[in-house]
Amino acid sequence: MSQTKWWGKTLRVVGIILMGITAVFTLMAGIGTTCVAVAAKNFSENMAKLAPYSWLYILFVIITTAIGVYMVKALISLIKKKPQGYRQTIISLILGIVIGVIHMIVSRSLRGSSMPTDGVVYVTVLTLIVFAIFKIPGIWNELHLDGHQPDDTNGIASAFTLLLCGIAVLTAPIWGASTHTFVEGGTNWANAWPVQMNLIGTFLILSGLIALIFPKLKYMYNLKDQHIDTVQ
Repeated sequence: MSQTKWWGKTLRVVGIILMGITAVFTLMAGIGTTCVAVAAKNFSENMAKLAPYSWLYILFVIITTAIGVYMVKALISLIKKKPQGYRQTIISLILGIVIGVIHMIVSRSLRGSSMPTDGVVYVTVLTLIVFAIFKIPGIWNELHLDGHQPDDTNGIASAFTLLLCGIAVLTAPIWGASTHTFVEGGTNWANAWPVQMNLIGTFLILSGLIALIFPKLKYMYNLKDQHIDTVQ
């Protein structure tokens, strides 16, 4: 059995991280649309144009959030190297792009802009392109996404995915300010739920650190036990 090449492991890590970030962005987009769906009149005159279509934006909330959950499921399958992981990833990304593009078209036709949905769609398209490239035979054979060649690569990938997603959630009020401030000098609605976002972001970062450090500590502990057994 040939050993997995370093670049195959690297690409696998990149793919898992991208999928994780896409899932988090999709979930944030779905849940975040709730504000517009139920209270569009509270943001600006331009956003108030969406109020008569609140039923449609409620559908966007439900469908986008559901797709985000499915992306998380696909991500877990990838990390666990389940055979269906790649298929679930492709399906969830395509669904995310379809609903995202529909959301963009509707918002642009009603209020002349579709940000921040655009950003989520662009990230999803990028992730889909990367996973489509993965299917090239010469690359696919070195990725070992389907359960072959067991190694610690996926553990490292999941740890960094948690860390980066946690950072993305914690810093959302900063990078999301320009697309979530609908009136000049007004409220930054990217920081509408600071307590929840801080808790989630902190939890993700702590989980990532534990996932990164624990295997090392376990390995050192096992080495110590082996040394003691050898001495005895």
